[in-house]
This record gives sequence, structure tokens and C-alpha cells, in this order.
Amino acid sequence: MANAEKIQKSYIDYVLTNGEPPKSVYNFAKDLKITEADFYKIYGSFDAIEKAVWEDLTLATIIKIKEQEVWPQYTSREKMLSFFYSYMELLKTKRSFIIYTLKKNPKKVTTPGVLNGARSVFESFAEDIINEGLDSGELADRKLLSKRYKDALWIQFGFIINFWMDDDSADFEKTDEAIEKGINVTFDLFQRSPIDNLFEYGKFLTRNGKFKEKMGF
Repeated sequence: MANAEKIQKSYIDYVLTNGEPPKSVYNFAKDLKITEADFYKIYGSFDAIEKAVWEDLTLATIIKIKEQEVWPQYTSREKMLSFFYSYMELLKTKRSFIIYTLKKNPKKVTTPGVLNGARSVFESFAEDIINEGLDSGELADRKLLSKRYKDALWIQFGFIINFWMDDDSADFEKTDEAIEKGINVTFDLFQRSPIDNLFEYGKFLTRNGKFKEKMGF
């Protein structure tokens, strides 16, 4: 009896060997010595397998980094950096297949369907990290804007993956640099800045109109 892991491995091997998905679920199941019904109990289609690979890799990364002894001491920024460094290491183990799944989906403004499951997992993780940062004061709470922080991190997710796809440096060193620069810039924007102080000062002056009148403004 095949399980999800066996089906994934067999599908990846078939795709990388033949450069295309199997002709039918029937033929694929037959090669696995299972029935179509057995296949459909686990996956509804070949596309579902590809989505599951991405989702599983994302979940596996989160589980792995949270097992680190130093994890509770990390700042929000450090936690996100840890995620991406670990994630890219894990993606290396399936690089050929990962690139295959992405090239099947033309680059669009919207998220490719193959990343839907991974996006849900990542955004849930990112939201937890952001909330921790807001609670600790590491990140600036900007009312409605704070709710968009996770969107900015998802944009970074897409940028880093696309950069890695085209990276031909030894051991993908340039991708590591892209992660460091991209996440640091993003978290710099999340943190309190002189603009926030100016905005707060403006609100203070607005609330204290009588003070302004006494001062002759």
C-alpha cells in the first residue's frame, strides 16, 4: 500500500526522468502497484502532489528551526532569517523538481497555484513572528499598516525563491546574501523610525490645539 511519501518520491522521480508528468493516474498507479482508488485516497491530482511537496517542505523547515535550543531567544528578525536560510538548504535537496514546478507556472503578479499551500503555512508562521515582535516592541505597531507586514514578507519569499532559481554562484552564496539584505531591509521598515516620531509629534500637536493657540501658532 502506497503512502503520501512513496507517491511523492515516485512522482518526482518520474517527472525528473521524463521531463513531464505521467500520462495518466491509471498508468502511474499501475507502476506503483496500487489502484487508482488508492491514489485518489491520498491525492486528487498530480498538481496536488506538487502543491504538497512545497507545503511539506515549508512545514518541515518551521518544525526544524523551532527545535533549535536558541529559538526562544531569537528576535523576530533573527527568526525570519533562520527560516529562509534553513528553507533554502532544504529546497536544495529537491532543486531540480522545485524549478520544474515553478517553470510550469509562468511568472505572474499573483501567487502560482503550486504555492497556495506553502503560502498559507508561511503566512501563518510569519504572522506569529510579527505578533511577537509587536508585543515585545521590536516592531512598530502602525495600526492598519501592521496587518500588511506579512504581505511584505511574502513578497520577500517570492523574491528570494526567484533569485535562487537563477543563482549560479558556488553553493548559492549569492542567495544567502540576498536573504540577509532583503530581510534586514524589510525588518528595518517594520521597526520604529524617525518618520514614526514625526507622525506621533504631529498627532500630539493636533490633539493639543489650545496649546498651539497660546503659543501664537
